[in-house]
Amino acid sequence: MVRSIKDTDLKGKRVFIRCDFNVPLDEYLNITDDRRIKSALPTIKYCLDHGCSIILASHLGRPKGVYEQKYSLEPVYKRLTRLLDNEIKFAEDVVGNDAISKAQELQDGEILLLENLRFEKGETKNDPEFAQKLASLADIYVNDAFGVCHRAHASVVAITECFGLEKSFAGFLLQKEIEFSQNLLKRPSRPFVAVVGGSKVSGKLQALKNLIPRIDKLIIGGGMAFTFLRAQGLDVGNSLVEDDLVTEALVVLEEAKKQHVKLYLPVDVVAAQAFAPDATSKFVTTQEIPKGWMGLDIGPATSRLFREALNDAQTILWNGPMGVFEFEKFSKGSTKMSHVIAETHAITVVGGGDTADVVARSGDADEMTFISTGGGASLELIEGKELPGIKPLCINEL
Repeated sequence: MVRSIKDTDLKGKRVFIRCDFNVPLDEYLNITDDRRIKSALPTIKYCLDHGCSIILASHLGRPKGVYEQKYSLEPVYKRLTRLLDNEIKFAEDVVGNDAISKAQELQDGEILLLENLRFEKGETKNDPEFAQKLASLADIYVNDAFGVCHRAHASVVAITECFGLEKSFAGFLLQKEIEFSQNLLKRPSRPFVAVVGGSKVSGKLQALKNLIPRIDKLIIGGGMAFTFLRAQGLDVGNSLVEDDLVTEALVVLEEAKKQHVKLYLPVDVVAAQAFAPDATSKFVTTQEIPKGWMGLDIGPATSRLFREALNDAQTILWNGPMGVFEFEKFSKGSTKMSHVIAETHAITVVGGGDTADVVARSGDADEMTFISTGGGASLELIEGKELPGIKPLCINEL
């Protein structure tokens, strides 16, 4: 259980809120999906209603510790201003003179957005000196950025040591994410089906092992499926295979069998001659992938098989696309999966990151029960890991 912002008096205080405004931008730096910004609004509005001033901080993309125009939070600043219908101040730096002077001048009811945290090298290094500079801007710390809670970064971990346990709290979005993830695994309606995709097994191996004792069916798609197909002895051509994890994949297959978990793998794929959006492609069974070709999406027979497996599901956890959805030609499998899951009568939980992007592109976001804002963080919670960004906010730490 984490300490909530409801547990403290905010009136007259300066409140530092770590948000996750890492939104996708198009080539013209326009926001293509503002879901993460909207998800932070309940916490921001609660703080405004309780008579404090607010300093918002976030990262965007992966700058290398220096200013880069394409990673500026200016588009977020403009969207926030519109969504809140409130004047917001924007600092041109993170802990420089502009940020400091604007933070000191803040009056109750006013909001300041800092520039991209990752323009400072100290952020990703969890640097205590940088964290202290951030902390000096405010009186109270609130973490509402679930998407980065698996990262030991300065604005997530080191900063809590500066504020101390009695002045560090969780925002509403963070609380919601934690409760949903934990309750999903404790008391799922059955049959409980996990749909796991994405490119690599390596990032999801422990999650798979942790899920198997809890679920009734496991559907594996995306690039990671080829490591499992190789483990079954199939020749998958040039498809993505993590050779060093073939033995581990076999262990997962055996464990699923032992736990009586029905496991589904692709039976056909969209194979291509190259990893390119315009590559020559064709449908082939997984047993007939031509030499030199690679599978980049699940095929129509697999889509039907997976749909049948999901028909009686009462709880569905989906994490990872079914193919290279960034290329339109190889996005159909992921789009079909999104439609199928949205049309079920199950409780549907979507892992963040790429999976959330697939659901948004497919127009199914409103049909899902819950869409996490953090892909990696939600997976690590499922793995049973203690997330570095959540640990300092836990009541039992007192």
